[in-house]
Amino acid sequence: MSGWRDGVLAAALAADLTGTAGCFCAAAQERQRAAAVCGGDEIGRGSLGHIIDGRTFTLADGREVRLAAVEVPPFPERSDARPEATAAKDALVALLSATGIALRQAELPKPDRYGRTVAYVLAQRDGGEWSVQADLVAGGFARVGALVGARACAAELQRLENVARKRKLGLWADSYYDQLNADNPADVLAARGRFALVEGRVVSVRESGATIYVNFGRRWTEDFTVTILKRNARSFTAAGLEPKGLAGRRIRVRGWVEERGGPLIEAARPEQIEFADRQ
Repeated sequence: MSGWRDGVLAAALAADLTGTAGCFCAAAQERQRAAAVCGGDEIGRGSLGHIIDGRTFTLADGREVRLAAVEVPPFPERSDARPEATAAKDALVALLSATGIALRQAELPKPDRYGRTVAYVLAQRDGGEWSVQADLVAGGFARVGALVGARACAAELQRLENVARKRKLGLWADSYYDQLNADNPADVLAARGRFALVEGRVVSVRESGATIYVNFGRRWTEDFTVTILKRNARSFTAAGLEPKGLAGRRIRVRGWVEERGGPLIEAARPEQIEFADRQ
């Protein structure tokens, strides 16, 4: 393992797994809170078969499970690929080995196009249930994804992510995963095709046809933009993110970077946007 992977697994994960008191006890309580607010009804139980990558595994009965609500670095196909993907896989092994596993329904209740069950995963140990997604995010092995579902779950996972990011844990220690500045659209555009976090102050909000444009600059052909389809606007308003009210606010948005003139992220879900000026 690399040095930073050794540190996080040996401290954050191993200490939690053995119930060490002190600061790790507080961290464990926070992860239990995530277990309470993330996921719907229980949809299955089992034990670990084998780990495929940092967010995919099989149960002993052969079912393939994909972790909901998180993004991990793609698993390397070459020996010179980035090490963070292997670190995420190692962390998932540490979390799920020698435990019972419970699955809770995610936003997508049906198997994905590859036949995998997408779920919130709980590791059963020490008489309790612990959110695997929260452990991975808190250790810096995963980022919160664009599709979470319940606002309380999104807020809890994002809070854990923000702490890990500020402490430069795990993948946050590598500048490759740095949060991007909306004022530097060239840097955002360089992340085209990747999942990224972008932060900046909204200059204006405009509507055109079926789309709402949240603009971070005045040059739409160059500056960073977030788009929201009008048919989705009601869900943003219900979550306290009324699109027109974003003007002048500093926000953080997560999603896949595209190029449409300038760099762009399409926000289909309210959990993709946080108010950065409240933190």
